[in-house]
Parts: sequence; structure tokens; C-alpha cells
Amino acid sequence: MLIIDEIGYLPIDRLGANLFFQLISRRYERGPMILTSNQSFSAWGDVFGDRIIATAILDRLLHHAVTLNIRGNSYRLKDKLKASLIRANDNEGSQPGGEI
Repeated sequence: MLIIDEIGYLPIDRLGANLFFQLISRRYERGPMILTSNQSFSAWGDVFGDRIIATAILDRLLHHAVTLNIRGNSYRLKDKLKASLIRANDNEGSQPGGEI
């Protein structure tokens, strides 16, 4: 099982994008993978700095995938919301993510 958490949290340079593509390509149809991201799939071209590489990665990831799109407030912020340290609206503007 390969688990990769928070794809897109930080941008990935061209070398990193190429290496990530190679990892996904070699892993494709050989074993289970779980990926999480706070970015929508349409934003992955920006994450990897190349829409073509992002499309190739997504093509392999989504071929046999089950995707879950989780919307709502961050689980990590729930205590601050309860304590009224932040307003619920402060966190609603985050981009929807794709979770595979």
C-alpha cells in the first residue's frame, strides 16, 4: 500500500513532477494507492507546473480509483470553532479537494 498525503499542499517543481509521474507509472496496476489533496483535480496542472504531466498522472490514478470529495470545515479546526476563536465562515473558502 502506497499512501501519499497532501498532494498540492506545496507546489512541485519540474524534476519533482517527473519523479512523481515515474512513481505513479511504475505503481500503476501493481498495488493499491491512497492519495489525499486539498486541490481539485483541475488545479493539478498548477501543482505540478505542467498540465500534460498532471493529466498523465491523473489518467493513471483515476483509472481504477474510487474518489471521495470531502467538503466542510477542517477537522483540525473543530476545537477553535467550538471555542469561538474563529468563525465557521473563515474556513469555508478553502478549495475542494480530491481524495483517492
